[in-house]
Amino acid sequence: MPIALATTRDDIQRCFPVMAQLRPHLVESDFVARIQRQQRDGYHLVFLSDKKMVKAAAGYRYSESLSWGKFLYVDDLITAEQFRSQGHGQRLLKWLVNEAKARKCDQFHLDSGVQRFGAHRFYLASRMDIIAHHFAMKLK
Repeated sequence: MPIALATTRDDIQRCFPVMAQLRPHLVESDFVARIQRQQRDGYHLVFLSDKKMVKAAAGYRYSESLSWGKFLYVDDLITAEQFRSQGHGQRLLKWLVNEAKARKCDQFHLDSGVQRFGAHRFYLASRMDIIAHHFAMKLK
C-alpha cells in the first residue's frame, strides 16, 4: 500500500472518515476547506490506502524553535480502528521520521491526549520518549 500526500480535493476528502476518528468534532462539509487553509500555512496531510479506502492518515508541519532547532511536528496521526495492529501506523510513523531526516530536522515531535493509552503504548514501543507536559488554555 502506498503512502501519498493528499493534495487534491478528492484525496483530502478520502481522509475524512479516518481523521474524524481522532478528531470527532470535525465537520465533513468543512473538512476539505479547513485542510486547504492549513496547507497554505505549511500543513501536510499524508495517507496510507489501498484502492478502496484510507487506512491511516497523518498531518504534520515543519518548524524551527530555539528549544528544538528544526523539527517535524505531527499534529494528527491515526489508523482507522478496524485496521489497527496491522502495521499501518508503524509504516506511517516510519515514513514521517524518514521525512524529518530527509529534511535535516534536528527533532521529531508529537503530542498525544492523556486518555489515548493505546497510542502511548505505540509511541513508547516506537522508541519515543515522554519529554514534557503540554499545557493549554481555551480562549473561546
